[in-house]
Amino acid sequence: MCNIKGKPRAVSDEEWRARLTPLQFAVTRRAGTEPPFSGELPPPSSASARYGCVCCGAPLFRAADKFDSGSGWPSFHSAADGAAGRPDGSSVETRTDISHGMLREEALCRRCGAHLGHVFDDGPRPTGLRYCINAAALKLTPEE
Repeated sequence: MCNIKGKPRAVSDEEWRARLTPLQFAVTRRAGTEPPFSGELPPPSSASARYGCVCCGAPLFRAADKFDSGSGWPSFHSAADGAAGRPDGSSVETRTDISHGMLREEALCRRCGAHLGHVFDDGPRPTGLRYCINAAALKLTPEE
């Protein structure tokens, strides 16, 4: 299901494959993970820039909330428009992920269901959260 421009509709794997690179498809539609330190995230032109979902364009993270976690993936301490860093009210939602023999919180695009990465409780102030996100799931969106 995808909600692009307010119109929910099912998007087939064939359509996603046509829209995305093979890596973007593997990450966002198959819950894959890019190798650490391999992602290329465009630098923002200002702290007010936002990173959006590569699949549907939903605004997900503010450039001002990005930090270097040393993990090898882009990290953010808050989801855009989320209360106290949690995704409530934002374009990011979470769900429990028990894959790979671990208990984690998966981060997903609320609009189209794209897998983004995971959320951990070892981030910096002000939230203490670390949204560990695949660069392949993000694109720099135009500033408002």
